[in-house]
Order: sequence, then C-alpha cells, then structure tokens
Amino acid sequence: MEKNARIYRINNFSLANRDLLVAETLFHNANGYIGVRSAFEEGYPEGYRSVRGQYVNGFYDVVPMNQAERLCGLPEEKETLLNVADTQGIRLKVCGEEFGMFCGTVLESSRTLDMERGVTERRAVWRSPAGRELELTVRRMASFALPPLFTIEYAVKALNFGGKLELCSTHLGGVMNYANPDDPRVAGEAARLLFPGPAEFEDGCSVIVSRTSRSGLSVAAAVRNALSKPCEETHAARGGSASQTLSAEIAPGETISLVKYAVFRDSIRCGDCRSAALRTMAQAVSVPLSEWYARQRAYLAEYWEDCAVRVRGDPKLDSAVAFSLYELLQSVGKDSRCGIAAKGLSGEGYEGHCFWDMEMYVEPFFLLTRPGIVRSLIEYRYGMLPAARRNARVLGHAKGALFPWRTITGRECSGYFPSGSAQYHIDGDVAYSVVQYYLMTGDLKFLADRGAEIVFETARLWLDTGNYAGGKFCINCVTGPDEYTCMVDNNYYTNALARYNLSWAVKIYGLLKKSGSLGPVAEKIGLEEDEIAEFRRAADAMYLPYDAALDINPQDDSFLSKKKWDFGATPPENHPLLLHYHPLCLYRHQVCKQADTVMAHFILEDAQKFSTMKHSFEYYEAITTHDSSLSACVFSIMASRLGMPEKAYAYFREAASTDLNDTHGNTQDGIHTAGLGGTYMTVVYGFAGLRIREDGLHLSPALPSEWEGYDFRLRRGESRVLVSVGREGCRVRLLSGPPAELFLYGKRVLLRDERCVPLPAAGAEKPE
Repeated sequence: MEKNARIYRINNFSLANRDLLVAETLFHNANGYIGVRSAFEEGYPEGYRSVRGQYVNGFYDVVPMNQAERLCGLPEEKETLLNVADTQGIRLKVCGEEFGMFCGTVLESSRTLDMERGVTERRAVWRSPAGRELELTVRRMASFALPPLFTIEYAVKALNFGGKLELCSTHLGGVMNYANPDDPRVAGEAARLLFPGPAEFEDGCSVIVSRTSRSGLSVAAAVRNALSKPCEETHAARGGSASQTLSAEIAPGETISLVKYAVFRDSIRCGDCRSAALRTMAQAVSVPLSEWYARQRAYLAEYWEDCAVRVRGDPKLDSAVAFSLYELLQSVGKDSRCGIAAKGLSGEGYEGHCFWDMEMYVEPFFLLTRPGIVRSLIEYRYGMLPAARRNARVLGHAKGALFPWRTITGRECSGYFPSGSAQYHIDGDVAYSVVQYYLMTGDLKFLADRGAEIVFETARLWLDTGNYAGGKFCINCVTGPDEYTCMVDNNYYTNALARYNLSWAVKIYGLLKKSGSLGPVAEKIGLEEDEIAEFRRAADAMYLPYDAALDINPQDDSFLSKKKWDFGATPPENHPLLLHYHPLCLYRHQVCKQADTVMAHFILEDAQKFSTMKHSFEYYEAITTHDSSLSACVFSIMASRLGMPEKAYAYFREAASTDLNDTHGNTQDGIHTAGLGGTYMTVVYGFAGLRIREDGLHLSPALPSEWEGYDFRLRRGESRVLVSVGREGCRVRLLSGPPAELFLYGKRVLLRDERCVPLPAAGAEKPE
C-alpha cells in the first residue's frame, strides 16, 4: 500500500499465472451494477489461464444441476451469473512490433487501485525486441455516476522512436464462464450459455445483443472508441464479434491516447436493451472523459466523508480497512433486482449466488452508513417471497416461507442439501436483518409494507419445522453455519435465531396493530391472533442446548459426544479440510469450519451469561479451523467482548488480510465480500463495542494497544455522528442533523455537539 491508505499499488508485479489471476480480482472495476476483472487488454500467452469476465449484477441463466440420485425435491437446475461480453481487448503495435508483457523487456511496471478517484491503473515501461521503448498507462473505471458505463483510457508515449502506431480494439460477444471441476466453490462445468446476435455498427458504436439459453434474458453491450488525434479507422464485424483499428503517426516524446467506452444494458431493467445501450452511450460521450472522472471522484468523496474508518498507528491495517470498504461499495447492488454475491462482481466463485453472508456480514456496514441500501436489499429478499413459499412446500412445509440457501432470484441453487438447503437458519438471518433495519431507522411504514410479511412468514416456517418434546420446542435435522457438522438436532445458532424470529413476529404484530397498519399484511397472508399466540409459546419454550459441567452451549445435541479432530496429525496442505476429507469423516468429529455458536453469541449475546459465552469461546477456539473467511472476524469481535484484547487483535489481522494476502488461496475466484464486511464489523462491533438494541444504539469502545486510535462515522436517522477513539478517551461528535441519542458504556447520552468519555481501564468493564 502507498502512504495514502486509499491507494493500493504493486510495483514490478509478478507475471506468474497465479499472481495474475489474483491481480485480476484485486484490481477489478465494479460499481454494484457491472463488474470487470482486470485482465491485460492484450491478453496472456498460450498456456496461461485467465478469468476474463465482465458481469451484470443479477443477470443469469439457468443450467442443469445433475443429481446422482433423483430424490424427491432435490433441485435439478440452478441459476448462474454470466460473463456477458469481452470489451477489454486492445492490441498495440508500434512500427509493426506487437506490444506484450511476455515479450521484449519490461523495464518498469506497476498496478494501482486508487480508491479516491475510483480507477485502476496499469503502467509499464517496455522495450521491444528491436529496441523501441514506450511507456504505457492504462486507466480503467466502472462509473458510479453512470452505472452502465465502463471506460478504458489507453495512453502510449513513444520514448525513443517515431513511426506508425496501430491500436486494434475488440468487442467479443462469444464468451463463456470459467469452470473448475476440482473446486466445489466454483462451477464444475463449462457450457455456452449466452448466444450473441450479429455485431452491428451504429452511430460509431459496435453493438451486440446476446440472449441466454434458458432464462429468457438479453443483454446489450455497446463499444465506442476515440483517439486523441486524427487517424485512419477501419472496422469489421463478423458474427458475434467486432473490431475497430485506429492508426496514426507518433513522434518521439509524443503521447497518444485511446478512450474506449463500453456500456451494458439488460432486459431485467429495460424492455429494449439495445436501444437503451445506444442512448446510454450517447449520454456517455456527450461530455469529456475528464467529466466522468470528476463525477467519480465527487461520488467517492461523499462516500468516504460518510463511511470512512481510519486506523491511526498501523498504516497497513488502515489500508486494509479502506480496501474492505471500497470493495463493499463496488459489490453491493444499487437496486432491488440484485443483492450482494459472495464474490461481489469480481469473479465467478460460487456462481454469483447470494447467501446468508449478505444479511449477517455486509448489511451491518451499510445499516450504519447507508441505510437506504439495506432497505433495497430487503426489497430484494421480499421479491423472493413467492419463491421462498414454493421452496417451503417442496421441503414439506404446509405454511411459511423458506429462503433458498444460495440463489440469484429466489430459486434454490444448492446441489448438496446437507450443507445447503438444510441451513434453515437463512430464514432467521433474513428476519434478523429486517429487525435490525427497523431498530436503526424506526421505519414503521417499510416494516408494514415489506418487512413484517418476511418476519411473519419465516416465523410460520419455524412452527412447521419444529416440535415440542419434553415441554421444549425443538428443531431437528438442520445445519448451522458450521458446514463441517451437518444434519443435526437443535443447532444452537439455528434455535437461538428461531426464537428471536418468533419473538419479533409477536412484537411486530403488536407494533402494527397499535399503529393501525396491521390490516393489509394480516389480510394478505391470513394472519390470526391464535397464530401469534403460537409464535409466543414456541419462542418461550425454545430449547437452547447447554452443558452445565462445561458451562458452554453445545453446538447441537450430539456435538459433545463426537471424537475431537486430530489436528496434530493433519498436515497443513490438507486445509481447507473440505477439499481433502469426505464430508462424513468431518461430520463424525468435533471440528468446526467457522464460528457457529460463537456467532450466535455475537448477534444474540443477551441470551447467555458472560461465563457461558467465555467458556464456549475457549472450547470452540480449540477445534475451529477457520477454513471459512467468515470466521476470524467473529472470533475477533467476541474476543473483544470477552476481554481478550490480544486474541481480538490477532484475529482482526487475520481477517483483514484475507484477500490482499490471498490467505485462503482462492482470491483468484473473486474477493471474499462477507469477510470484507467482517473486517468493518471487527473494528466497529468489536473494538468499539457497537450494538443495536431495542432501547437504542450502544457503544463501549476500547483501544488496541497497537494503535494510537481509530475513527468511524455512522448515521442515526437524520443525524451523522463521528466516533473517535484515542488514548485520551472516546470522543463522540454530532456532525450534522438533530441531537442524537445513544448509550456510552451503558449511560444514555443526548449528543448535541461533542462528548468525550475516558476509556475504561483494561478489564474494568465486565458484562453482567
């Protein structure tokens, strides 16, 4: 990283294939609507692998999902995010010699992600085999101001020669998705899913409309090129591809630039995507590129003003946090037709599917800084309710809705149900996000219009899933977040969230009834008073596993009876375990992929006493592999909560380095979006102790000994608040809006300007 935390740069970068694949991810451009991986414009040599993908959020096709045995209710097809086009291609020739990073001599090179300007840059000083030297600077941008727009500014400076410069810009519609049959985290099969129509030239643009094989969707890509000086131009269109060649004379010391505009429009959001693409292109070229750069910078200036987290005293971690927040902005959909995929828009890992990660790891950041985005994401889930009801019926439930474990539009896309569809806690996660949004915003109208229906229908699902045994409400044969322990009875996380879901269904019923807004939703879904009474009864009787001898919450009923995994006999190269051991081997042992019960203690910490959470943390810490990128951040947050600052900091460093250091070995498939959200949560929910409760917003900040301080901002209604933690104490300042009420170390504060509170002595604050 540069001294500026919002600039990430690699000098003299590696040309090893694996490093190039990781760089394609780290330097990708996205804006929540489109995403473009950072492959070299000129491509790689034969034998090199590239995931040369360009994606539109929510644009998908349906593909077969072959089951080994066609058992009742198992999905036989799935949705997958599509690579929609290749508009990146630019080939350069100088005096007949073709530029390439793998030929001639690379004298200097760098790749830069500038998170204040919202661009990436590739720079190279190159000597051709004949001795001609040039400087190449390539700047890319996915526009936040005009989301369908992606630009490449390709500048060539002649250092010691003059002569003919030739640039060939390509536009390819015949693209395919990446596949790796050896890794279950990406698609296992490659197939042609998108079929381009004929490339055409209109108004100086090449236009290609492509159609999916089965989902009935279309996407239009339009490309326009402009050279900085008069030139000779030729263009060609053949089938689903087009090219434009621009030639000009370049003098020694002269710089010539090509600006390549590409826009994408899809049939999900507009009826005639071809016409929409041409209109958007006209808008894009109506102002100079410098204007789009200025708008990009202005957009990000506002974003950082409202959302920045700064770490004082550790520049590397400060940069890692900035990277996390920037990637979240690039990943999140900005309309209700899409969400946040596990890899954002940076790659094809998990096939563009959304999971519970969206609610539990990413939404917390936006809830505190951009609550309108969370509202849109809840709208996205609300649009899935009909499919979730159908999914519940397929799985044998007469009432309620069961959200799919992995999906794009609402169809269940999980092929291995023990660690997929059986994760019923997804219902609790979605309901939890609705409640958190309401607690943070007080938006009762949205609750009545959208959120309540989600909470009621998921509550119904728990009644139909569970049953009473010995006076307790039990939920059997489900899987919790820990996918190394599947198909169990009374998973603690699942039961705890089900109780929360049921309890809040009762509370929301009362809130809407009191406000006079219950009628429409109750009538729509046929909700009666006696059903609310059943919600209350089940919540009160919910069984939460507890072992008195250990003073821990067992992960499930059978967990403690299993043999502990032999970590000493497990070689390092056998991690992650899921790629090296049969699932049944894992299921028979006490071994955790990620935080499960510990995660429940974080989000529902009031459900257990301090000693139980502490003993549980210590127990699970010894048997958790953290093979999931979702794990370290939760262990850090709970270590902070439990008064273990050294462990909290160590886990934070691990979480923050996941993508920048490729610690899980699969950043080439895309960023770990939820882990990036977890990095934010580790600072704000961990070190700062933030919690959203029914009585308000609570803060209990502590300062890691390794830091000088840290700052973050949050939005509470119309109020914007700055929290600054340093050795002198915790300063909370009202930046704008009406006075804000919050709790500092348990004491209610009405914030009108600035308040400074000394930090408690180490170990002084002990929860009840």
